Amino acid sequence: MVVIRKLPSSVHSLFLFFSVFSLLLHRISAADFTDLVYKGCADQKFQDPSGIYSQNLKSLVATLVAQSAQKVFASTTSGDGQNAIRGLYQCRGDLSNSDCYKCVSKIPDMLDKLCGQVVAARIQLSGCYLRYEIVGFKQVSGTQLLYKVCGSIQASGSGFAERRETAFGMVENGVKSGGSLFYTGSYQSLYVLGQCEGDLSSGDCGDCVKSAEDQAKYICGNSISAKVYLQKCYISYNFFPNGVPGKGESSSSSSEMGPHNTQKTVALAVGGVAALGFLIACLLFVKSVFKKRGGPTCGINEGSALLGQKIIERCVMDKPLSPQAQTRLLVTNPLSHSC
Repeated sequence: MVVIRKLPSSVHSLFLFFSVFSLLLHRISAADFTDLVYKGCADQKFQDPSGIYSQNLKSLVATLVAQSAQKVFASTTSGDGQNAIRGLYQCRGDLSNSDCYKCVSKIPDMLDKLCGQVVAARIQLSGCYLRYEIVGFKQVSGTQLLYKVCGSIQASGSGFAERRETAFGMVENGVKSGGSLFYTGSYQSLYVLGQCEGDLSSGDCGDCVKSAEDQAKYICGNSISAKVYLQKCYISYNFFPNGVPGKGESSSSSSEMGPHNTQKTVALAVGGVAALGFLIACLLFVKSVFKKRGGPTCGINEGSALLGQKIIERCVMDKPLSPQAQTRLLVTNPLSHSC
């Protein structure tokens, strides 16, 4: 006979704890590459009485979003002649195609809400960006500064500038030699990342990254972290003076760069705590079952993890053991008898 028993409140609480942490883990993972960094919107609106520009823009964005499921960079044009609109997207080089699609697919709604029907716009997220402009819109230099963030903490002591210079050299060489115009790595606890727009040559990419590095040094000084976005490339760095657990002094190109790995580390910690909570809930559930079945657990120590499975197999019953059976199990091998 199957007996349905109400779980103790402590078990309910722990299952709730597990569920909440699982949701939190999912939100952390998703937020890593879809957070808004900045927006750039032209002042001029479409002069569009016929609606042709709006239709071309909608078609352009839909095409770019669809392509992001297959590759990390693409550019295209929608419309003809003076009505044409060209655009592109770029995903961070360490994102999978599925994550690239998740990132780029967030941008269309943002374009509409943040910029509206303008002749040119750019939306930059942590893991991707999308930009477009009408044909004939004035272009800026590939090394034009668009956005920068300088950390508020300044490096103390000597050696930081030299360490950063070495790490920057690694980025320049990495984007030129890697074939993907993307590089991330570390040198003595200073983590660096650089990426160029997918249609640049390797030489132009190296020059663009060098310009971004120079601007980071000039604008941010000795800040231990910075992000610098130019029209055709961007770089970021983050220095951890006390080191990062699990990371060596230096490493080659890796998708788990320090600044972007922070939320992943938090996610792993949250997952570990959630798993521990689930394990405790299971143990409390087993203990509550035995207590509600009227006494001893077949003469076996409740704390014995090794015998836990055998206890569940042999000691689930509808009524307590007879005194004779309990005595027999206490003085013999408990696993050699059924309950």
